[in-house]
Amino acid sequence: MAVSKALRRLLRVQYLEEEQSKLELESALADLSRLETALEASARRESAGRRLVHSSAYTGEPEERLAGIEEGRTAARYAVALSPRITTKEIEVASLRQEYLGKRVERRQAETLIEAHEAEEASENGRRAQQMIDDWYGARQHTQE
Repeated sequence: MAVSKALRRLLRVQYLEEEQSKLELESALADLSRLETALEASARRESAGRRLVHSSAYTGEPEERLAGIEEGRTAARYAVALSPRITTKEIEVASLRQEYLGKRVERRQAETLIEAHEAEEASENGRRAQQMIDDWYGARQHTQE
């Protein structure tokens, strides 16, 4: 008995679900990466602001000092705004990763079931073929006697 069409269809659906889940995970990981890059840029911007304040101490230019202070404040506000978004995205990524791994396990289980069924079928076909050969050989021996 061949593997049923329904079982093959189930495997195909599970494969598609796994791929969809993988794409969602990759998208969320890309979003998380962009947020982390923005946070790093904010840290660099804050550092640049501190350098401006520091250099204004040598040059004595108040505009440079004010620009450095404001640059640091803006970068700090930006970092504060990004932190909760990063945390939320990390939780989402963890959830999507679990979902993806679950879909992958389901697909592999279906594949294993189909492979086991096909192996059993091949073994049964081999037994039948051998039985037919044995019967033919026995009949041939019987007719020669």
